[in-house]
Amino acid sequence: MDPSRDPNQNAAWQAARQWQERARQARPNQRASGLRLLLTWLAFGVMMIIGTIIGLFFLLIGWAMMPFVRHRMKKRMEQMRADNAQDIGSGSYTYTDHDSTRSQGATEFLEGDYEVKSDDQPKSGS
Repeated sequence: MDPSRDPNQNAAWQAARQWQERARQARPNQRASGLRLLLTWLAFGVMMIIGTIIGLFFLLIGWAMMPFVRHRMKKRMEQMRADNAQDIGSGSYTYTDHDSTRSQGATEFLEGDYEVKSDDQPKSGS
């Protein structure tokens, strides 16, 4: 009989049997595994519920802050309009770019040819 075919003499077979034995010993019993699985799912469910509650809390905080942010933005736009306003009766237009260093090339006004009409011209449609 060939010693390489004998499972008791072959080193590969012996290593495989030792690996199987270690795998059997490392495997926990079914009752502890089921309990551990149940506790894991319960912990996962609790964490999902807590995460959902925290998410809804921040959503409600965001919705509650929206009117205040809108009011602040409205005031800021009014201030920008007041800074860039022109005197209609003077017949001249002055352009001041307060944000040229901050915007770095972003154009805030429409480009084109503009003409300032004086007050003595009759209005069309009258």
